[in-house]
Amino acid sequence: MEIFDPVGIIGLLGFHFFFLAPLLHIRWDAWIEPWYTPPPDWRPWLGYMAILNFMGLCIYRLSRSFGNTPAKHQSKRKIIWTVNQKRFLPFLTIALLLSATLQVLTYQKFGGVMSYINAATSTSLSTDPDSIQFQGMGVIFIVSESFPILAMMGFAVFAQKYKRLRTLPVLIGVLIVFLVLQMFFGGLRGSRSNTIWALFWGLGIIHFWLRSVTKKEITCGLVFLMFFMYIYGFYKGGGIEGVQKALQEDSSAAEEKSGRTWKGMLLGDLGRSDVQAFVLYRMMRANSDYQYAWGRTYFAATTIMIPGAILPNKPPNKSMEGTNVMSGMGSYNPQEPGKWVASKVYGLAGEVMLNFGPLPVPLAFIVLGLIVGRVKRCLVTWDSTDIRLLLLPMMVNFCFVVLVSDFDNDIFFLFKNAGFPILLICIIHKKIVFYPPNTSLQESPKNQVFFAPTISEKPKDS
Repeated sequence: MEIFDPVGIIGLLGFHFFFLAPLLHIRWDAWIEPWYTPPPDWRPWLGYMAILNFMGLCIYRLSRSFGNTPAKHQSKRKIIWTVNQKRFLPFLTIALLLSATLQVLTYQKFGGVMSYINAATSTSLSTDPDSIQFQGMGVIFIVSESFPILAMMGFAVFAQKYKRLRTLPVLIGVLIVFLVLQMFFGGLRGSRSNTIWALFWGLGIIHFWLRSVTKKEITCGLVFLMFFMYIYGFYKGGGIEGVQKALQEDSSAAEEKSGRTWKGMLLGDLGRSDVQAFVLYRMMRANSDYQYAWGRTYFAATTIMIPGAILPNKPPNKSMEGTNVMSGMGSYNPQEPGKWVASKVYGLAGEVMLNFGPLPVPLAFIVLGLIVGRVKRCLVTWDSTDIRLLLLPMMVNFCFVVLVSDFDNDIFFLFKNAGFPILLICIIHKKIVFYPPNTSLQESPKNQVFFAPTISEKPKDS
């Protein structure tokens, strides 16, 4: 398969998510935080979730083919989005200046970079949603943290014209600079996914527009990525001091103090097995008092990007359902001082259980299948010169986000990570419509017929 094929990405990550992670939980005896009352034996509940996931994967395979079916009118024409050179540089410059200005103002608001880091790391440790110091800044982050990916898009368009900018040493240097920029524009906020997904996107832009990435290079990149996620976990837990202690102390001692381990990264960040099995166990107990949300978490997620000034009284998010299912109905009371509030991510199947119970879980995979199929169709049908390919790595990334995240995370991912770049692409593009040679004059708009040239390879140097 193509390295960035969404079907292959879901297959690779899904092998860990559905198969390896549950077995590793048993092998390592590693579970969610000890303040939950665990089931007497985890294995049956992992098994019940495996049955639900297996049925869901079967439905996913079927629904994926529907998402990959092209519309009838698309067989008669080919649309290519190209760069409008008159708009490209002016609008890209404006977007970069606006993004950089808002990021500098954000640092000034917190009193400097170090104060910003302290606020970010203290927020990541907090279990009280009302204490989060970045509330109400989502709209600003949409613009301010888009600088690195906008710069990467600009470099890709520019580098197509010059072969020397597409050599391996230059591209490695570009990725390093991109990582540094990503840390400055949002990475210091303590979100590993914010940085990792951006790296995936940047590498995809290089792959589709400049130079094909090989499997060997992907393997080397994965080694770096795992090490980066491990070190970044110490930053998230203790800021710069946390990273310094981790590098100075013995690794096992640093892990014990911070709670950031390789096991936690593999099972907590890249899996949801124990969380989903625990939710299922709590719901299926004989004395369970949990009341289904009946779609409340999805409705609350739609308000996540609305500023508090516009909607001050937002509905409770998934933390209410998560707290109630894990600690009993009525246990959610964020206003009470010192009251514990669940802050878990439940994944596609887990959030369905919170809302409708276990039985509809397999049907939720229809959504995953349709999204993967649609992205797969874009991969196959978009021309190699189409500027929309700059967005395709993000779309592939979104497929996996849908599987492992909740609906509010999905919405935040699309608006925060992709909103501003999508707007820029819509502004700077121009459409070219090609019709095959056998198209009649009556079938083409305004009696104009365009004969599609063969465009199948990366641009070549003149």
